[in-house]
Amino acid sequence: MISDKKVLIKGNYAIAQAAINAGCQCYFGYPITPQTEIGEYLSAKMPELGRGYVCAESELGAINMVVGASATGVKAMTSSSSCAIALMQEALSYAYSDELPAVVVNVMRAGPGLGYVYPAQGDYNQAVYGGGNGDYKIIVLAPSTVQECIDYTYRAFYLAQKYRNPVMLLADGLLGQMMEPACFGEYPYPEVDVSSWALKGAKGRDGKAIYSCARDEQEHIRKIERLFAKFELIAENETSYEEDLTKDADIVLTAFGSMTRNIKAATRALREKGIKAGWFRPITLSPFPTKRIYELAKEGKDFVVVEMNMGQMFKDVKYAINGEAHVDLINRPCGEWLSVEEIVSSVEKIMGGKYANCI
Repeated sequence: MISDKKVLIKGNYAIAQAAINAGCQCYFGYPITPQTEIGEYLSAKMPELGRGYVCAESELGAINMVVGASATGVKAMTSSSSCAIALMQEALSYAYSDELPAVVVNVMRAGPGLGYVYPAQGDYNQAVYGGGNGDYKIIVLAPSTVQECIDYTYRAFYLAQKYRNPVMLLADGLLGQMMEPACFGEYPYPEVDVSSWALKGAKGRDGKAIYSCARDEQEHIRKIERLFAKFELIAENETSYEEDLTKDADIVLTAFGSMTRNIKAATRALREKGIKAGWFRPITLSPFPTKRIYELAKEGKDFVVVEMNMGQMFKDVKYAINGEAHVDLINRPCGEWLSVEEIVSSVEKIMGGKYANCI
């Protein structure tokens, strides 16, 4: 499906079709609500296209199949949700160390533990800081609409190949299950040459090897330093965010993912009440737009972080502000989305001088 015409489509199906359009050659997954439709959709489409589809025996099996396929240079993906993504953390650490372009989709549900199928944003820390061992960083993209589920799936495959680094698309149950008009344009990125490292057989040439561990301490130190230097390059070139009405704002509402929709509406409502509000939304959660948030704070703007967890991105915003401005939190861990009315009411209290967390 490649067309400039808009179609009404569910977020999970949009991600799946975008993966096909991006050239995903292998999908390995295991069903879990609220993302099961991604695997369901691909189970029909991938074989028709002569591409690889495996319903693995477990999440552990799925992610390790992605690692193996990625080592051959092909575009490989898995998708899952929250507690099941937790099972994949060791393999993600390996994928980073091996410099493999694995793409992982997390359609978040409520936690901790098994949690619930309600939408939530409690996997921010898991995605941005990781649950695997050692020092490592993956790229994390957070869509806020079904259209962005398409656009950032395309981008996820490109960035993974371009930088040989795992990329996670961090959506949530709301985006996965909702339907919106969206457009499937052609994959907009150039194909990346992987021939210098991909393991495709050594007939007629010297062999190649991909190692997770180095031979000695000093070599391992150099490897980690090189990988982190690469991520600094990613941060310089790929950090993304959007903002509006921040130029004259006294207070900036900040959210990621689908909560962005509500802070945009809340900002308009606050402006109508005479409160100079703006909004800021990180698109790349990793790398995080620390520099831009600090610039806004230096201009004297206070911040309110709105998120469906117990304050995970809040810590990164507070770190970015570095004491230059006040930051408050409006949050709920799961279930009913924070309404525009709740956000507006809480901001009015904050602007009235009640600088305490509004939970």
